[in-house]
Amino acid sequence: MPGKVVRWIERTSPFELATVEFGGVSREVNMACVPDAAVGDYVLVHAGVAISVVGAVEAERLLATIAELEPGDDAESPS
Repeated sequence: MPGKVVRWIERTSPFELATVEFGGVSREVNMACVPDAAVGDYVLVHAGVAISVVGAVEAERLLATIAELEPGDDAESPS
């Protein structure tokens, strides 16, 4: 899931930790794999660990694709 780095908490290796925002929800994320990420960068997060830095355009594309895959209110309910 892509998220935006909003604040670094700890930058000492191997304990890198930052606050990352996902659609208005903030979570603490382990940043050991992306120690050069800056506030404002988008990172791809899996299981609480940022695994790569992605561009803003790519992050928006991924979020749009995820939104398309989520069932909406108009989904048929099982009989």
